[in-house]
Amino acid sequence: MSKRKVKETHMPVGECISQVQMILRERFCHQRLPEKPVGMESQHKHLLELLRRTAVHGESNSVLIVGPRGSGKTMLLNCVLRELLEVKDVNKNVLPVHLNGLLQTDDRIALKEITRQLNLENVVGDKVFGSFAENLAFLLEALKKGDRSSSRPVFFILDEFDLFAHHKNQTLLYNLLDVSQSAQAPIAVIGLTCRLDVLELLEKRVKSRFSHRQIHLLSSLSFIQYLDNVRSQLSLPQDFPDTKFYDEWNDGIKTLCEDQPVVDVLQRHYNSSKDFRSLHLLLMLALSRVSASKPAIKPTDLLEASRVCMVDSKANILHGLSILELCLIIAMKHLNDIYEGEPFNFQMVHNEFKKFLQRKSRSIHNFDKPVVIKAFEHLQQLELIKSMDSSTAKIQKEFQLMKLMLNHSQIMEALQKYPQCPTDVKQWAMSAFG
Repeated sequence: MSKRKVKETHMPVGECISQVQMILRERFCHQRLPEKPVGMESQHKHLLELLRRTAVHGESNSVLIVGPRGSGKTMLLNCVLRELLEVKDVNKNVLPVHLNGLLQTDDRIALKEITRQLNLENVVGDKVFGSFAENLAFLLEALKKGDRSSSRPVFFILDEFDLFAHHKNQTLLYNLLDVSQSAQAPIAVIGLTCRLDVLELLEKRVKSRFSHRQIHLLSSLSFIQYLDNVRSQLSLPQDFPDTKFYDEWNDGIKTLCEDQPVVDVLQRHYNSSKDFRSLHLLLMLALSRVSASKPAIKPTDLLEASRVCMVDSKANILHGLSILELCLIIAMKHLNDIYEGEPFNFQMVHNEFKKFLQRKSRSIHNFDKPVVIKAFEHLQQLELIKSMDSSTAKIQKEFQLMKLMLNHSQIMEALQKYPQCPTDVKQWAMSAFG
């Protein structure tokens, strides 16, 4: 009987791989909320208590959740809202309104969005309001069932809170915080921002109405926890249909996470960003290289994915330059080495390039000066060089001081990958860098 069961659960490799792709892609793209936010238990408890008082007792509150991007601000808030909305009475009454500073760029758009999310377009109709405050008061009045105690609580969630502070006169913030302070209706204003100095952006009248409650999220994730997270993100769930493939895959992932080159790659990513979104991008790229003919993630896959993730955009621009433009870049780097990073002008670069042509190059055409100037201007447009003079009108083009925005390693890397780069140019570059 047991043998028959094993046979039933055994699937072809191709089918197993498509299952793996489906499970892991869903995990990376549609990030599900955890049962409890890890490492932020006190913040979770504080926010839950605060919003519960608004939802259950009708007590108005305002709070700011502050932390760097990817630290889990939205995840924390969504966990709290999920827990609150599981309570039957709260679920019926509470109205969440989501606003984003990137989308609602002024107060008129924000008010329209509030009206839409509260489903009050029909109530407002063609009414004309004298002011923003009047309009907001009317909206909140429309939510009352009868007496003040039975008003429906509203959660105003302001993502990119600092951008709302740039609105004219900060009218939206002023009115929301004024309502929350004067107990006209039970509302909670929750701001999410990555700026620590956000309170400095608020006007005095707005600041005085804010409760000054701030919840700070700082990523305290250690590298060991980060590695464990990688392992758990790539591991298959226990209910995977093919038990044999499940064991092989999970053992492979465990071995992968102990491989030294892989640990070095993950350490580099951890040092640059502890954000799980960038980690998921890395793992997604590694996962895309898995197929029926190669049914496991190998260290080379992760190394290649890391190379794609951390690709240098400026070095990439160099791959598309003409030979003349590349020669000018090498001449500039040569000047940087000679004059120890001092600014240069076109004339100096042109002289250096002419010296190279006279001395050793047989493969490079001797370009006319106007053509070289055009190539130099193109490098400026690509922002590979930058003008050091603020007033460019008085100085001739050839004598404007410039600075190279690339470093030694970027240029050398680009030369190695440049298609059909003449040997003369490569040798000149090598000599230029000593």
